[in-house]
Amino acid sequence: MKYEEKLSRLRMIRTRNIGPVTFSILINRYGSAINAIDAIPELTKRSGVKATVTSIAEAEAEMEKAAKLSAQIIVKGEDLYPKILLNYDDAPGCLTMRGHPHLIDSTSVAMVGSRNASANAVPFAETLARELTDRGITVVSGLARGIDAACHRGSLEGGTIAVMAGGINEIYPKENARLYKAIAEQGLIITEMPFGMQPTSRLFPIRNRLIASVSLGTVVVEASLRSGSLITARDANERGREVMAIPGNPVDPRSAGCNSLIRDGANLVQNADDIVALLRSPELSARQPELPLSTKANPTDENPKEIAKALEIIAAKLNFEPTEVDELIRQCHLSASVVNIALLELELAGVVERTFGNRVSKVYKP
Repeated sequence: MKYEEKLSRLRMIRTRNIGPVTFSILINRYGSAINAIDAIPELTKRSGVKATVTSIAEAEAEMEKAAKLSAQIIVKGEDLYPKILLNYDDAPGCLTMRGHPHLIDSTSVAMVGSRNASANAVPFAETLARELTDRGITVVSGLARGIDAACHRGSLEGGTIAVMAGGINEIYPKENARLYKAIAEQGLIITEMPFGMQPTSRLFPIRNRLIASVSLGTVVVEASLRSGSLITARDANERGREVMAIPGNPVDPRSAGCNSLIRDGANLVQNADDIVALLRSPELSARQPELPLSTKANPTDENPKEIAKALEIIAAKLNFEPTEVDELIRQCHLSASVVNIALLELELAGVVERTFGNRVSKVYKP
């Protein structure tokens, strides 16, 4: 990929209101990020909300900061971009990686669990992670305290990937600074967030989505009913991946999430052999999410009156619950091309957002 195109892709994904799905749609539609950036002012004209694309200077500055930390930014479309993520329509537009990038394309499993882990769960998780790497499995987790940290420690020598909620330079929690340094040297650290972004509560579900996406399955070691680990498990299930859980004491609330997952159909696993058997099952390798249709129609073919009509209908029909775009097209009684260009305009204006599975919803603004 030429430098100018890579820089344009980074500028696009760092632009407000351009998320991963919109990023890919724009590139599909206009053939390149360079062309898409040129088209954005026209796309936002009807909404009256001017989209300010991230500048060349800002994008180059981020690349320089990453390089100084011995990290690299990989945009979607480059050879080093993780192949497993290409299965998903909400694959990040770019990733910042620090460490050994080859690990991202290895056979991997996510291991997640409670931050406030029990005394028995921590050594169990560490041992289980080590046994998985002994069997050639890379362990993915979120660098949080408790179960996540234990999983990274156990898999450090055999292969571990830490997915961060903030920028590549924002270690959270600070107590894991030494572990972060060890993973950067022996494993791999990745994030889709900009350099310097502080990890906040709204970013952790995005991180959880990425943990589930780069793994063939997710193991929940210990989790309460309100744990973020259950979000990771749900994401894995939506993406056609195996969901596994370690059963726990029924009177310990820290095990209630795992026991609930098993009750609802997750695989009960007790050791590394159980997990490896599920990851290498032929049923899993054949299970892939259905990607949405790309929109490659010539943008000059659309009728402005039809787009205006689509904008009106979409505004009336959408709410905060995600709706499939195909269903929206049917209800609008307009062409897919017209509806998609209207959706692009609304996304760039910050009115709607796309989510996994070719769905769209209104943006909630409290």
